[in-house]
Amino acid sequence: MSRSKFTSTLERCKKFFSSKQNSFTGKYHLYTGEKRNWFQVTLLLEMSVVPVILPWVLLCGVYGFLVSILDNWGFPVAFPEKSAVLTNAVLSFNIGFTLLLVFRTNTAHERFWEGRKLWGSLVNTVRNLAQGIYVVVKEQSPQDRVEKEATLRLLVAFAVAMKLHLRAEPVDEQLASLMSEIQYFKLKDTQHPSLQIAFWIRNYLQHQQDRNCVNIYQLTALYNLVDDLVDILGGCERILKTPLPLIYTIKLRQLLLIFCLILPLEIVNNLTWWTGIIMAFVSFTLLSIEEIGSEIEEPFGHDPNDLPLNAICNTMLRNVEELITLAPSTEYDWRL
Repeated sequence: MSRSKFTSTLERCKKFFSSKQNSFTGKYHLYTGEKRNWFQVTLLLEMSVVPVILPWVLLCGVYGFLVSILDNWGFPVAFPEKSAVLTNAVLSFNIGFTLLLVFRTNTAHERFWEGRKLWGSLVNTVRNLAQGIYVVVKEQSPQDRVEKEATLRLLVAFAVAMKLHLRAEPVDEQLASLMSEIQYFKLKDTQHPSLQIAFWIRNYLQHQQDRNCVNIYQLTALYNLVDDLVDILGGCERILKTPLPLIYTIKLRQLLLIFCLILPLEIVNNLTWWTGIIMAFVSFTLLSIEEIGSEIEEPFGHDPNDLPLNAICNTMLRNVEELITLAPSTEYDWRL
C-alpha cells in the first residue's frame, strides 16, 4: 500500500513539473534561458511594443472623445443608422483590412520561423563538424591537440561572428575569448568576419590533409559541413536583406488610419461617451498586432520577441567545451 502511494505521489510530481515546463514562464525559460515570473515576462514582452504604439493609441482615444463631444452638441458626425449601403461598405472595408493584417502577420511569422530553423541547423552543423574534426583528425604531437581545440572554438566563433554580422555590430570581446590575439585583430579589419573564420577552418582542414592526418574522403565530408555553415549564413542574410515589400506596410497603415477615422463615426450613436475608450482599446489591439509583425519580421535583433541568439551561441559554446574537456585524448577507453 505504501509503495502504491509512493508511486502515485511520484506521478503527481512528474505531472506538476511537466505543467510548469509547459506554462507561460516555463516556455519563456526554454526559449531564452532566463528565469522570470509571469508578471516580469508579460511586462518585458509588452514593453517592446507599447512605447511604439502608445502615442497613436492616445491620439485615437482623444479623437474618439472629440467625436463624442461633437455628437453630444448636436453636430451630424455619426453615420445614419438606417443607411444599409454605408454599413455594408464599412463592413466590406473591415474584411479587406483584416485579411491584409492577417497576411502581414503570417508573413512575418514565416520569416521568424525560417530564421529559427536556420539557427537550429547551425547548432547541428557545428556539433557534427566539431565531433568530426575531433575524431577524424589524427594527432601526431601535443601541438596538434592545441591546434585542434583552437579550431573547435573557431566553430563557435563563426556563430558569434554571424550573430554580430546580422545585428550590424562590430567584433567584440565575445570573439576575443574564442581565438588568438592575432586572429582577433585581423577580424577587426575584415568586412565579413564570419567568412574569414570559415576560411581559417578550411585552411586548417587542408593543412591536416597535406600532413596525411585526414584522407581525401574525410576531408570532403568535413568540407561539406563547412559549406553548410556558409549556406546557413547566406540564408540568414537573405531574410535580413529582403524585407516584406514596403507597399504592403504602407497600404496596411493607410487602411489602419482610415479604419480608426471612420470607426468612431459608426459607433458613436450607440456608445456615446464610451467611444474614446473603445477607440483606444481597438487601436491598441490592431496597432499591437501590426507592430508585432514588424518586430518579428527581422528576427535577429535585441527585441524580446526576437530569436534568442545569445542563448543559442552559449549552447554551442557549452557543447564544444564539453567535447574538449570530456572526450579522451588518447585511444578510446571502452570502460568510459
